[in-house]
Amino acid sequence: MNSAKTSTDVHLSKLYNWHGKLMSQRSTAMTHIDLARPVRASKITLSQLMHPEHANLLGNVHGGWVMKLVDEAGALACMRHAQRKVVTVAIDSMVFRQPIRIGDLVIINAEVSFTGRTSMEAEVTVLAENPITGEQMHTNTAYLVYVALDDEGRPTSVPPLKVKTEVEKRRMAEAQERQARRLKNK
Repeated sequence: MNSAKTSTDVHLSKLYNWHGKLMSQRSTAMTHIDLARPVRASKITLSQLMHPEHANLLGNVHGGWVMKLVDEAGALACMRHAQRKVVTVAIDSMVFRQPIRIGDLVIINAEVSFTGRTSMEAEVTVLAENPITGEQMHTNTAYLVYVALDDEGRPTSVPPLKVKTEVEKRRMAEAQERQARRLKNK
């Protein structure tokens, strides 16, 4: 049997090599795309009735209690997105536009609005609802940043965010601007 390679064998070998590299690159690109998660996959809602132990002497709910709930909702949205544990690294600001009173149902909605390499921004909105009338009042919106952690507690990469609607695209663009400001002021 002749062990010498013919020009056809060499050509086929190069073609298989090229195809293997192409498929490997395509597989890597597809894996990255396949990992992208839609905004809706991270959405979470927390609801809690406000009791006297949540409030000051005037009957207004403590801002710190609301901040705790906002942080929990933001963290849960980011955990859903990254499918990892997360830690809070920043809260842009929290302005309370309306008081939340004893007896109000606090409704907190959170979703991921931006992803970096290891970090995610969550947009968290807070509503106070009168549970009898159903009247709702927007009390504040906050933007929080979390970092995903691996099993050893080190920062780890997160899937990209897949935005589909015009609203999601606008929110992501605004989140990118906020992230650029955060990094500039670091």
